[in-house]
Amino acid sequence: MDADGLRELERERLSCLVEGRGAEADAVHADDFVLVTPSGHPWSKAEYLGGIESGEIDYRRFEPISAIDVMLDGDVAVLRYKSAIQISVGGREPDELEAWHLDCYRRTATGWQIRWSQATAIL
Repeated sequence: MDADGLRELERERLSCLVEGRGAEADAVHADDFVLVTPSGHPWSKAEYLGGIESGEIDYRRFEPISAIDVMLDGDVAVLRYKSAIQISVGGREPDELEAWHLDCYRRTATGWQIRWSQATAIL
């Protein structure tokens, strides 16, 4: 997969998170996936995808609002972009924010999977 394919994979991953397509989201997230949220909390794959599945984490919007830059080297790819997010956590009123993302993917025997994701809120 080339840089354009990775950009499309990331857009599709975000769409899965918003639409709650758990099986598809599970396939693209590595078992040892960790997200560090804009507030600095690390979430494991089970915490993150489980929260989406239960409705505890409810994305209303999650989409790139800048170009997705890709650095691709062998079996590792790093994606960087700015997003717009509308999210409700724990039943609270939805928050709207913009964030910078740094996502690290690795190529596996079954395809590309995201291993680490770091989101930094833009204040």
